[in-house]
Amino acid sequence: MYGDFAFIYDSLMTDVDYENWYSYIKLILDKYNKNPKSILEMACGTGNISYYFAKDGYDLTCFDLSSDMLSIAYNKLNQFKNVTLLNQNMIDFKINKEFDLIICLCDSINYIIEKEHLLKTFRNVREHLSQNGIFVFDINSYYKLEEIIGNNTFIEDREDIFYIWQNYFDCKDNISHFYLTFFVKEQNGLFRRFHEDHLEKAYKLEEVIELLDMAGFSQIYSYDGFSFKAPNKRSERIHFVCLP
Repeated sequence: MYGDFAFIYDSLMTDVDYENWYSYIKLILDKYNKNPKSILEMACGTGNISYYFAKDGYDLTCFDLSSDMLSIAYNKLNQFKNVTLLNQNMIDFKINKEFDLIICLCDSINYIIEKEHLLKTFRNVREHLSQNGIFVFDINSYYKLEEIIGNNTFIEDREDIFYIWQNYFDCKDNISHFYLTFFVKEQNGLFRRFHEDHLEKAYKLEEVIELLDMAGFSQIYSYDGFSFKAPNKRSERIHFVCLP
């Protein structure tokens, strides 16, 4: 996963406003009166949000499971002396340091398929969080994965990339199966074809809150999209703010 895909990821995500996402995290920090000095970004991908934290001078540690994604992140972030990149996974990462802010964005949490693994992840985050720290993450909502993505097929034709995104939602296991076929234009004008298969778990709001509570977070807040309104039945993205 995220092999060849890593090298076209940014081209596919041009509609995502990462600077606005960064600004929303800053609003959360202001709302909860937090001024973090050290930040850990889980599943940082190609470093699109990391860039804004790094540019603002935060002591930033980022990790991702994909070495290919990290190599692209390195090219964006190596200009900053305040950034450390690590090759680790969300479930059992180990860093000998506590952080004032831990973030996990872009529905990365949905890639943790087993509930016991998600609980282990949350407990691990709690152990790496400073006493007055804050944990912020988002998920694709159950509604989005079941209804919006569902069993639908999406096709997009760009100048240098054509892709077919087929989906199947397993109602028994609450898992979305993404089957992606890409045709990427090479320098010789020919198109190279490759496949990516991804899984995302559809978690209900109450499931996530229960696991966070079990992991030792004393205050748990959830918001619809990039707002400070409570999630509703048609929320597609939900942000969580967790305090120890």
